[in-house]
Amino acid sequence: MSIEIILVFVIIGVTVLLFATEFLPIDKIAFLIIVSLVLLGLTTPEEAISGFSSPATITILMLMILAIGLEENGVIDALTQSIKRLKILPLVLMVPAFMVVSATISAFISTTAVVVIFIKIIAQLSEKYNFSTSKLLMPISFAGILGGSCTLMGTSTNLLVNSVSKKLGVEQFSFFEFTLYGVILLAVGVVFMTIASRWLPKSNPNELVEPYIDNTFMFTLTVKEKSKAVGKTVSNTEFYKNPDIKILKLIREDIVNTAPGPHTTLQANDQLVVLSDVKAYASISKDDFGLSSKNETVANYKPKNESDKVESYSYIELLILPGSEFIDKSFSEVKTLLRNVAEPLGIQNSQQFKKGMRFRIPKILKNTNLQAGDKLLLKANESEFKYLYSLDNTIVLMHHEEDYKINPFKRAISFFALLMVIGLAASGVLTILTSTLTGVALLLLTDCINLTKIYKKVNWQIIFLLAGMIPLGIAMHNSGTDIWISDRLLDLLMGHSNIIVLGVLFGITMLMSGFISNNATAVIITPIAITLAAGLNLPPKPFILAVMFAANFSFFTPMGYQTNTLIYGTGTYRFRHFVIIGGLLSIILLVVGTLLLSTML
Repeated sequence: MSIEIILVFVIIGVTVLLFATEFLPIDKIAFLIIVSLVLLGLTTPEEAISGFSSPATITILMLMILAIGLEENGVIDALTQSIKRLKILPLVLMVPAFMVVSATISAFISTTAVVVIFIKIIAQLSEKYNFSTSKLLMPISFAGILGGSCTLMGTSTNLLVNSVSKKLGVEQFSFFEFTLYGVILLAVGVVFMTIASRWLPKSNPNELVEPYIDNTFMFTLTVKEKSKAVGKTVSNTEFYKNPDIKILKLIREDIVNTAPGPHTTLQANDQLVVLSDVKAYASISKDDFGLSSKNETVANYKPKNESDKVESYSYIELLILPGSEFIDKSFSEVKTLLRNVAEPLGIQNSQQFKKGMRFRIPKILKNTNLQAGDKLLLKANESEFKYLYSLDNTIVLMHHEEDYKINPFKRAISFFALLMVIGLAASGVLTILTSTLTGVALLLLTDCINLTKIYKKVNWQIIFLLAGMIPLGIAMHNSGTDIWISDRLLDLLMGHSNIIVLGVLFGITMLMSGFISNNATAVIITPIAITLAAGLNLPPKPFILAVMFAANFSFFTPMGYQTNTLIYGTGTYRFRHFVIIGGLLSIILLVVGTLLLSTML
């Protein structure tokens, strides 16, 4: 064993330890890998930074931008509304239905983004229809992982393995080349999780609401005299079917109805106290209720001169701290204090939310007194942001740059861009890198995305992780580490059938990906898999696919894949649920995946 191989093993060992312990952020780990490889002479400086220009890294960056464009322009919301229709199914059918939908979307859009959407949808539906969230969250997370493994653009791991393989001289995969195998493995996962969901823990239907109320406020809606809502029942209002909006009470001539039913008829000057997130509130018809219209400047705002008139505005979340001048002031008084700066729209009462949203709901919102820990939602002109940031004993928590109004043209263009990218890449007309670049260019030319916002929303940690791990794969090849490891494996597995060798590779990769990044696992194991195939005089693609699938299939620990970490963070599951149910699924997929891929030998 040469000194270069020893050094590579030391770097890999330290990297695995840092990933497993999370002692440092993943982007910092990746940067230190790059520096270590250069200083130790395991790669040239050009090779060490080649990850930043790798087709896999740039493709993943473009896919992130496309996903942001889909979210910004309402395509994700449209999908969300369609998914919510599955609530009519019984639970025994809801599990496979949600899994299939999650897997299908994850084949083309970031799996993590899809699961985040599903978590919120399930939280809303479970509260409204009284079913256990735990019966769906784990199946959906697993389905997202399985679905992402079905296409070349489904996960960053697939793109990374394809890129590393190409650099090592293996013919790259086409868009749908391994989709059939992925669909078979998905079908196995759907059947298993549908059955296994019976043994998942039962949960309180309301338990997922708490993590999502940070962006939820109480608002008062006033029915205008000439409103289209006059004479309509509550159930016929535009927002009634929106699960993000909850009607708390109706006030009519100082008479309070604490439980207005869906058949309650609205009259002029009725006031509805509603609980809503910012986005849902912004979607409420401004013609039907007493809200400021999209292009109005802030109510009562009086510009110092004509040049100060600004039509654009934002929603600002303002946290009240001890010592603030707003403490013990009523909501109405705060409106007066801020009349030349911003318009208070809603309030989040800290004590109310601690008691489960049924405590201290105010009779009239304007008479509610503010306390430390409360949050205000303000609508403000951009010219007055500095003033809000300078207020003593308050903190601007969030600045919603969007006005949340969806442009139908931009939504259509964004959806077309996604279909175009998939079509061009799948047909082979363009490479997946060229097709994603073309899709992003289309969004830029049609003003569907704003690069300033993109810079803020892209997950740069993932980009740095890829840029740091790719040169580690190069160092393994330069030093001969991949050949050394494959030779040891060949000696160990000598005399065993090819299918056993393939299964061992699948199992080692799966085990490793359960504790460190699946991308890191893929970069480390892919060169070994290619060398192992060459040593056995076998085609490399089944061995590469074994790494690709196994690196994604991190079911038996909550830290193996981001989506598992997300659902584990809800508190719905314990570690043992992943070990037992995820572990059984991993074993089944190990056997089925090995048998499937052995047909390519």
